[in-house]
Amino acid sequence: MTFVDRFNRRVAEGPVGRFFRLEFSGHRRERKGSRFFTEIRAGLATFFAMAYIIAVNASITSQSGGTCVCPHTAEDFTCDKNEEYMLCVGVVRRDLVTATASIAAFTSVLMGLGANIPIACAPGMGLNAYFAYQVVGYHGTGPVSYNLALSAVFVEGFIFIGLSLLGMRQWLARAIPASIKLATGAGIGLYLALIGLTYSAGIGAITGAVATPLELGGCMPEFKDPTTGVCLSHKMRNPTLWLGIFCGGIFTAVLMMYRVKGAIIAGIALVSIISWPRSTSVTYFPHTAIGDANFEFFKNVVGFHKIEKTLNVIEWNIGGAGSQFGLALITFLYVDILDCTGTLYSMARFAGFVDERTQDFEGSAMAYMIDAFGISIGSLFGSPPVTAYIESGAGISEGGKTGLTAIVTGLCFFISIFFAPIFASIPPWATGCTLILVGCMMMKAAAEINWAYPGDAIPAFITLLVMPMTYSIAYGLIAGIITYIILNTIVWVIEMLSGGRIVPYAKELKEPWTWRIIGGILPGWLTRLFSGKRDFWRPHEHVDGEATERVGGTEDKEINLGSITPVGEFEPDEKKTHVV
Repeated sequence: MTFVDRFNRRVAEGPVGRFFRLEFSGHRRERKGSRFFTEIRAGLATFFAMAYIIAVNASITSQSGGTCVCPHTAEDFTCDKNEEYMLCVGVVRRDLVTATASIAAFTSVLMGLGANIPIACAPGMGLNAYFAYQVVGYHGTGPVSYNLALSAVFVEGFIFIGLSLLGMRQWLARAIPASIKLATGAGIGLYLALIGLTYSAGIGAITGAVATPLELGGCMPEFKDPTTGVCLSHKMRNPTLWLGIFCGGIFTAVLMMYRVKGAIIAGIALVSIISWPRSTSVTYFPHTAIGDANFEFFKNVVGFHKIEKTLNVIEWNIGGAGSQFGLALITFLYVDILDCTGTLYSMARFAGFVDERTQDFEGSAMAYMIDAFGISIGSLFGSPPVTAYIESGAGISEGGKTGLTAIVTGLCFFISIFFAPIFASIPPWATGCTLILVGCMMMKAAAEINWAYPGDAIPAFITLLVMPMTYSIAYGLIAGIITYIILNTIVWVIEMLSGGRIVPYAKELKEPWTWRIIGGILPGWLTRLFSGKRDFWRPHEHVDGEATERVGGTEDKEINLGSITPVGEFEPDEKKTHVV
């Protein structure tokens, strides 16, 4: 037994191991394969995969102008030429670097301690773009002010807390059809891979186009169209692209093939170190105005920037913007609830936490509560909605199984507050191939989709396709669920009108679905309270493979798992006509 093994065992047998349910802790629900050092490595992998958000979220959100006031003159409506205004925007960007790292640290540690799951949180990509470009608008040209938009985010968080307490978010995750939930995991994998291929957060192999949705990229910045971003020439000749492919992709993949621990971290670190010297063709700090500014920030190495303009600037006077405020709130609600619900469930399934019988995962109620609380706290820092991060898959793929992974990630974000110049200087081509490799691992969920019956397969495919194409997890779920409802409602109506004689081909292979989920709609603690259980905060005990669950009525019933017949299964009927 090596030193690492002995240390892992000692930690597992101590209070930390029992709290986080590490293997060998003696806890009756200990998580097999969880080791202290593995959790630390997984937390570092998640952090390095997420570290780009420190700079990217600050860059995107600061495009709203924050609390800076733009005169909006006819000659310079967006104040791009107003030096005073642009200096103010620069301060807002640095404020948001500190704010992003702070809220990511706080919510990730809270997720690890409260829910004991290896999922980290930070301001959401996509949500920040909607916040900056559609709600507030570029440099404040949108219908809602920055301060008022933060108010909508703050209110959204408390609405989510109420929905989580009542179990509605958990019920939504459990009630979504199985094929769509599986497709969500695979769709997020494609979404991650697409992010890894882009310029903003990846290796820059593809770019948006006009005649076609996507186009091959990989050119140097000087060969890109300044308006569309399309590569006009010299495609696939950018040295940073090939550095990312070989040192961040191939190198990491080979290490993963040989099961080398810390492969993802090694790849990111290697590419970053190669990219930091200035006198190279792959430098992250070219001799330009932006490169010089980034290098000056990088040279500080250690430094803390006090938040000056975005801390606690929420405004409650909605006069003159009531309808826009309501629209922003509703949009944040439906996008974030589907985005976070889909991410949390998919990451839980990826980690192997989902109970196939109840379609729930351990700690789900607390996870949704923490996510909701983080949204409101984040708005006080001036941040768009906080959400669970799909990059947590990087840590899970490194072996993360407990909340220790999220805590390590949170601590790294806390440290990055003081080392922001370093962590904000991890180039996108260092993390791009990491996202592609994690997306590859998440695609295995597609093999479990029920491809035999079109009523399950088509909605699942729509979900899987729309997520990366719209750059939104929420839109993918919406498209898949609506398609599922339409197709299966038509089948149900035809079957009813024909007296059950006309059914689609292979209907008997359809996956069963019912809104009456095992355990009911209300959360467990509430049903235990209504049933008179004094220690309602504690779940019922599981004994000899049988679970005490509340099903439908008000009584607790002993359910033998082997005796449950899935809803919707039936014996073949010779009278039914199968329409091909």
